[in-house]
Amino acid sequence: MVEVQNLVKRYGNHSAVDHLSFTVEDGQIFGFLGPNGAGKSTTMNIMTGYLAATEGTVLIDGHDVCEEPESARRCIGYLPELPPLYPDMTVLEYLQFCAELKQLPKTERENQIGQAVSMTHLEDQTRRLIRNLSKGFRQRVGLAQAILGLPKVIILDEPTVGLDPRQVVEIRDLIHSLAREHTVILSSHILSEIRAICDKVLIIRKGKFVTCDTPEALEEKLSANDRLELLAKGSQEAAEFVLETVEGITGHTVTDVTPDTVRIKVGSNGDRREALFYAFAKARCPLLELRSRMASLEDVFLDLTDEDDEVAARAAALLTSGEKNTTGEDGENAPSEKAEEAPLPAPVPVESAGETTPDNVPEKEETIE
Repeated sequence: MVEVQNLVKRYGNHSAVDHLSFTVEDGQIFGFLGPNGAGKSTTMNIMTGYLAATEGTVLIDGHDVCEEPESARRCIGYLPELPPLYPDMTVLEYLQFCAELKQLPKTERENQIGQAVSMTHLEDQTRRLIRNLSKGFRQRVGLAQAILGLPKVIILDEPTVGLDPRQVVEIRDLIHSLAREHTVILSSHILSEIRAICDKVLIIRKGKFVTCDTPEALEEKLSANDRLELLAKGSQEAAEFVLETVEGITGHTVTDVTPDTVRIKVGSNGDRREALFYAFAKARCPLLELRSRMASLEDVFLDLTDEDDEVAARAAALLTSGEKNTTGEDGENAPSEKAEEAPLPAPVPVESAGETTPDNVPEKEETIE
């Protein structure tokens, strides 16, 4: 089990991680999501012992990362976003070096290296210099050093970056197989990947906890708010005017499709389809399409991490209340807050090494509720 309790990391007056707490159960595949600058890499670096926390504790299988660093690190395999490789070594030399650093028993090293090579499909690359490998194979070598010795907790930062579609599928299958006996924590900006392989997803914004639940539950909760998509004949200005006349609209975006056609995404309190139909007909802006939208994990992520604090707060409130506006029923509760990110580790061939500096450049997307 991994426990993060009240974690804080400050750089001067800037909080890269702000009182973050969560728990990862044994055998889970745990997804870590947040925009650029949300605190994901900083949190992972603290969990591996690479960075010291300003406040809070991290327990890896019961070992405090600060008080028992060696015991905690023996439980962790870590793949940073930039694999920690030495380009002048062959793949085999590098893995032998990593096995020595991890203090694997000499009698087991050859077998453990062979197992890691087999799991990452590097059999034909072991004698090649790392500098001559493609980006995808370098990523595999980084993954091989992370799983070397089969640690209890495997932390992967963007594990499929640079891989082709076939390799991505292979790595996903590998992650699934690892979860049978290990806890896997991974961050990724590929939301379809998180949706496909993660048991639970944690979303952070500006260093703070936003929500943590299964991908399916997050989509269902945010879909409780009616979300409609319309295609109408008319200008943006005309569509904006019509929307202002309809009660119960909680948010909308209007974009041009053709010079005289606009696509509209609407969030509303309750079923407003009939009211919207008559309002657009009255304004002589005929609707060509009117359909409900089921929230995807991408919608959930964009709403909860929106740069506009108001938009993010409304989405978080929706998840917290779990209200289904069409029926008035309550759903499950989920915590709410916000978040942000920092650094990426420098390439060094150990689970935790290098240096990070805060990076506070959040992605911006226009979203609707």
